[in-house]
Amino acid sequence: MKARILFQLSGSIAGFKACQLMSRLVQAGYEVQATCTKNTTQFIGDSTFHGITGKPIIKDIYSVSDLPGHIALAKWADIALLCPATASTIAKLANGSADDVVSATFLSFDMKSKPYLVAPAMNHQMFHHPATIGNLAKLESWGVSVLPTSFGYLACGELAEGRLLDLDLIYERVITALEKRAQ
Repeated sequence: MKARILFQLSGSIAGFKACQLMSRLVQAGYEVQATCTKNTTQFIGDSTFHGITGKPIIKDIYSVSDLPGHIALAKWADIALLCPATASTIAKLANGSADDVVSATFLSFDMKSKPYLVAPAMNHQMFHHPATIGNLAKLESWGVSVLPTSFGYLACGELAEGRLLDLDLIYERVITALEKRAQ
């Protein structure tokens, strides 16, 4: 059996690209469970995630269901990918907030034995803000692998850095991290 990937999303227009990546991972035989922040569903509907992964999306830390809780999710996963990662969600992770399923699972995740990757996507002003730079540096100091962003057209219409990294490059980073873990 191939690895289990915890695919976390935060609310960004880049979420539609993340769904393409999620689909590619499922098609490659990986077991994928999606979790998301509340704002994610402003961009993408629940049925999209269920259609791609064959599993309902986990979006509410307090929901009463047969779905695993945030601690069980962190134990279940062989790797976690937060894609796209907004400035707001990055700040929550860097400051130890645990008020949603994404941030609570992050705090439960054993980064000493399993990779946690973050793929930022946001406006260039937000990406280059000292708060975001500091938050990303803090995450890296804890062992999180922060992926770069790309230069290109952003949702605001500007041509700048902050665009979600090319999906092929994110896919390669996930596969490489899994291969390193298997060694």
